[in-house]
Amino acid sequence: MYGPGFAADPAAVYRRLRRAGPTAPVELAPGVRARLVTSYDAALHVLRSPETFAKDPRRWRDLADGTVPVDSPVVPMMMYRPNALFTDGEEHRRLRGAITDSLARVEPATLRGYVEHSADTLIDRFAPRGEADLLGEYAQVLPLLVFNHLFGCPADYGVRLVEGMSGIFDGVDAERANELLTTTLLDLIELKRARPGHDVTSWLMAHPARLEDDEMVHTLVVLMGAGTEPQQNLIAGSLRLLLSDDRFAGTLSGGSLPVEDSLDEVLWTEPPLANYAVHYPKHDVTYKGALLRAGEPLVVSFAAANTDPALASDQRAGNRAHLAWSAGPHNCPAQSEARLIAAVAVEKLLDRLPDVELAVPVEELQWRPGPFHRALTALPVTFPPAAVTAPDAAGPQASRSGPAAGPYGPAAEYALPAVDPGRPATGWARLSAWWRGE
Repeated sequence: MYGPGFAADPAAVYRRLRRAGPTAPVELAPGVRARLVTSYDAALHVLRSPETFAKDPRRWRDLADGTVPVDSPVVPMMMYRPNALFTDGEEHRRLRGAITDSLARVEPATLRGYVEHSADTLIDRFAPRGEADLLGEYAQVLPLLVFNHLFGCPADYGVRLVEGMSGIFDGVDAERANELLTTTLLDLIELKRARPGHDVTSWLMAHPARLEDDEMVHTLVVLMGAGTEPQQNLIAGSLRLLLSDDRFAGTLSGGSLPVEDSLDEVLWTEPPLANYAVHYPKHDVTYKGALLRAGEPLVVSFAAANTDPALASDQRAGNRAHLAWSAGPHNCPAQSEARLIAAVAVEKLLDRLPDVELAVPVEELQWRPGPFHRALTALPVTFPPAAVTAPDAAGPQASRSGPAAGPYGPAAEYALPAVDPGRPATGWARLSAWWRGE
């Protein structure tokens, strides 16, 4: 599940794996064995049975005995961290409560305003040019601007967070990336301890759950990880669909933007986090004739489960029964915020650039290898050059004006560097260079 063949056509792999039953053996990385859950019913059974299937990776037998080396590229995505994603029972409820209570303080109107402002800032930078990579110049950057603001993260921390998060998801020097991410977040916690503000980081620190520093770091890791990589994939995936699929693209010229329908389609058929929700049987379990061994990773394929042929209906518009947000006690606590960010980002782009078109045939778009995500490498488009929102908005200080101060205080300031559309770098490496101004 880590090679270019899987990235190019994961649906074919899921079809083949289904022949083995609702779970099938896979290799997530060289030498990293697991079982993939490919049926919708089996996925719900695993996700909703915490008495049988645990989330704590300290049960992972092959990692504990050294069969899987600690420097394996998938370990940072699967290793134990003291946060709500990797804990069970009362500890999980305590850590999750801090997250849900802090996110509940996020005002939707303020979040929408900041997404719109960030989107305008980014669009202004490429609108006069008539061409752009909507992944590297838009979908990847926008969630980082939004989350840096909501977390009260100074702009000069941005490049370190980009490098750390990118290394973990792409498995490029993942051990160093994990260390970089941890030290950056410790710096942020120290800053917020000295100067708390109206932001999620400060609210988490002040929560009655009394998170310790390591719990704070890894709570921020799970929030930022879930809010950046999957978010960019949802934005880019929806834009790709709207620009290439006649069911959606055919209505754009009429002024009716089926953004919500496109989000539902992507969340059903190509969920941004395609395979994750790793569980570990607490004891040997036989399920539908297959032996699930204690301590063996059981990876839920949201993508395969959502497209299970056994599902009775393929009606997706308005249907929220997909598993893209997971299910059970570990379902995503920020579904509404994530959907709002993606919807506003897509709506704003299509509103500003209504004649945007893919620059290449959709079948020529490339996908990033990796067992967990469904992620494009680029989304090149063309459009008639358009005006910016303000006379100087395309300049290097374009984003220094922010939305009206809300419960988070003034918007963070970002001096956005110039973008070279001919730069050959791809993916997160390109974004990291963009952030540095290279």
